[in-house]
Amino acid sequence: MRPPHCAIVPAVISLLSASALAQQSPPPVSSFHVVVAAGESLHVVAAGAGMPVVLVPGLFGCAYGFRHLLARLPGEGYRALVIEPLAIGGSPRPEDADYSLTAQADRLAAAIRQLDSVPVLVVAHSLSASIAMRLAVRHPELVRGVVALDGGPMETAATKGFRKAMSYAPWLKWLGGMKRLRPRIRHDLIASSADSTWLTDAVLDAYTAGHTSDLDGTLKAYLEMVDSREPERLVPRLRELQMPLRLVVGAVPHQGGISHEQMGILATQVPHFTLDSVPGAGHYLFEETPEAVVAAIRRVDQSARTVPLAQQVRP
Repeated sequence: MRPPHCAIVPAVISLLSASALAQQSPPPVSSFHVVVAAGESLHVVAAGAGMPVVLVPGLFGCAYGFRHLLARLPGEGYRALVIEPLAIGGSPRPEDADYSLTAQADRLAAAIRQLDSVPVLVVAHSLSASIAMRLAVRHPELVRGVVALDGGPMETAATKGFRKAMSYAPWLKWLGGMKRLRPRIRHDLIASSADSTWLTDAVLDAYTAGHTSDLDGTLKAYLEMVDSREPERLVPRLRELQMPLRLVVGAVPHQGGISHEQMGILATQVPHFTLDSVPGAGHYLFEETPEAVVAAIRRVDQSARTVPLAQQVRP
């Protein structure tokens, strides 16, 4: 049985129909799974044609969160591909899988190799920015450029706060499951946003759909993330990046996001680094100011045309 996932396809089609692009036929939106290893597959949502842009949601995100980008990018000449890492959104949550950031990056590489024959632009949110950077240093032939949305070079998925929260995971279902967790998720999303009017009940339902459908699997996967060990550190390899990396952050103070220390690391270690600060936005830039994210993608695309790839993609 295919794992349940948020209702991204109807939502994107509806959004496209209501947009300025409605004068033309909206590009088809497809949803499918790509097998990346024995017993492991990743959920993919695709729209449009042209230069591929891979969108990677953060730890508590899903493909639905990128619905505005899926509506806009095809009109810009891009093929938008949301790839949800293992245990995120509609991707499966296999027990005893390797949930390290490095393993997630290698799974993305396996999916990209099946989906495209040319290097891709990668847009990744929050913790998944670290996955995208690992993808770029481990598989440079697959990546033309990286847009990091308020995320830095994390060396572990398990921050101090995440570890503390997961210490209560075994009790969560007994204490009310998602009914107990939902208000906390809403609170955190609001605290992370400059303008939280985007967070309606329907949007919250979509963001939590994957957790609700398999809460036990999600909690077990998160516990595996806490215990995961990275085979190598990311920061010492950042100098190897030969493609442009653009960090986009919301200018309004907000909860979560990249630290000033990690911004400094990127600025000093990444050869082709640029920082965008977006007025009126917080952590969820793709919800609050999607046009700024599209603009950043265009800029990285243009920069990538002048920065040679470290390697040529395989034939």
